[in-house]
Amino acid sequence: MDMNYMKYSEITEILKVLAHPIRLCIVKNLLDQGESNVGHMQTCLKIPQSTVSQHLQKLRYAGVIEGTRHGLEVNYKIRDERIMKLINSILILS
Repeated sequence: MDMNYMKYSEITEILKVLAHPIRLCIVKNLLDQGESNVGHMQTCLKIPQSTVSQHLQKLRYAGVIEGTRHGLEVNYKIRDERIMKLINSILILS
């Protein structure tokens, strides 16, 4: 048995941040579209922009997504290929 459980801390943080329906939906949509901004996500999810921004902040902090600024707009995309594989494997039925 592997007694060094601390090496799993990064992946557990990623799993924790993905364990919310809105964040999981954001990540799935980013996988499908490749890139998106807050305004588009707000329209699709039908929730306030401030709520979307809070969820995006948590996803960014965990290293799941990254944003690229284009003027006043920030476009978000999946940062890590492991996330793509994980989401595609758990949402294979959708």
